Amino acid sequence: MSVIDRVSAIVDPIIDDMGLELYDIEQAGPIMRVSVWGRADRNVTVDQLARLTRALSSALDEADPISAGYTLEVTSPGLERKLRLPRHHRDAIGADVNLKLVPRVEPRRLSGTLVAADDDGITVRDADLVEHRFGYDDIQTARTIFEWGPTPRPGGSESRRTKGSRSKPQRGEKSSSAERSTG
Repeated sequence: MSVIDRVSAIVDPIIDDMGLELYDIEQAGPIMRVSVWGRADRNVTVDQLARLTRALSSALDEADPISAGYTLEVTSPGLERKLRLPRHHRDAIGADVNLKLVPRVEPRRLSGTLVAADDDGITVRDADLVEHRFGYDDIQTARTIFEWGPTPRPGGSESRRTKGSRSKPQRGEKSSSAERSTG
């Protein structure tokens, strides 16, 4: 049984009891990362993560499934999350994704919408509406893309004034003529 399998057997029931769902377990060097999200809405709060961290840390200390020293990291998968397992891809159908493919596959990089996923692979539709099918062994890395909206302009609605329009400074603001030192 692998370290991940041993850790999963310990943490899965605790995560379930807290009303959350295990997203992934990764070991990256000395980091043991456990990612969770809410069952229905996929949301998880900082308070839930803190309670879960304490519970998992205690259970893992007691069972001692990892022979080397490690740091436990309990997190949510985030808006832009890694897609490693077939279930991750199935959960992300309809999402925009970035793929980095193995050297033998062209194109090496592809962005598009994940339109299908099954036990054998995925289908991604690119910007030209061409669908590409890849087996999981063709994918080096995959992650969802979150499209951020336009960045609000500094000053909010004040910045929408037309060129040449002037208004009185708001409370706490200085006009250009009011910028003198009162020393």
